[in-house]
Amino acid sequence: MKFTAFERSKQGTGASRRLRNSGKTPGIVYGGSFAPQLIELDHNALWHALKKEAFHASILDMEFNGQTSKVLLRDYQMHPFKQLVLHIDFQRVEANTMLHMRVPLHYSGEENSPAVKADKCLITHVVTEIEVACLPADLPEFIAVDLSGLESGKSLHLEDLKLPNGVKALVHGKPNPVLVSVVVPVEEEIVAPVAAPAADTKGKKGKK
Repeated sequence: MKFTAFERSKQGTGASRRLRNSGKTPGIVYGGSFAPQLIELDHNALWHALKKEAFHASILDMEFNGQTSKVLLRDYQMHPFKQLVLHIDFQRVEANTMLHMRVPLHYSGEENSPAVKADKCLITHVVTEIEVACLPADLPEFIAVDLSGLESGKSLHLEDLKLPNGVKALVHGKPNPVLVSVVVPVEEEIVAPVAAPAADTKGKKGKK
């Protein structure tokens, strides 16, 4: 995915405010063997780019001063209540540098699994992305996960994933966390209503 950045000559709160008022977003590119570079981006183009999954999880081509370089989105700050990107950070990517990135999981096929078709189980996606380590050339935009083999009473764990070549999953805490859980529906027991006692049909005799 490609985007265009422009050189930013001024910094500071006042300069950033004026930049935003003109429809631009201040940013910075850091990392690698170069000094940090102040940049600015068109806010509307950036706003639409941030809505795309690939902008967050893949290596980006940044056009800057007539040259193209590889970068990763590392952070951005939003206004508390306005649809406004206040600042954005990118990291330069070098071919031989190991990356640590969060990659989305794209689930499919659960509606055809025995757990759903035969046993009417409920499928819960516990984890929607995982952290991986890999070289830039091996970074996947997403990891496809086929759930068509899910069975009742079983869950999908991290070790069940087939990762692309050169990609290693990183965990923090549990060594083999659950990614997808399968919940068997509980059948409610139907209890017959208790018959109400018959009403007393004998009226009291009136006094003569």
